[in-house]
Amino acid sequence: MDVLYFAWLRERIGLPKERIDSRAATVSDLVEELRGREERYAAAFADLSAVRVAVDRELADFDAPLEGVREVAFFPPMTGG
Repeated sequence: MDVLYFAWLRERIGLPKERIDSRAATVSDLVEELRGREERYAAAFADLSAVRVAVDRELADFDAPLEGVREVAFFPPMTGG
């Protein structure tokens, strides 16, 4: 699947996008897998209350299933103005 990172997540991880082969069942499982890769991922996902997720371009929760998913995007909360 493609994993996309936006705003400060992209800055901390150093990539806007990457293709990942994962056996993660949920978004939470994917986050744990990413945290275990390197310190930069652990830093980016240290505070999940500051991270939102979209699965195949639909806002989702961290317990969303990943079976058949093509894209997961992580981004900070959106603000209005």
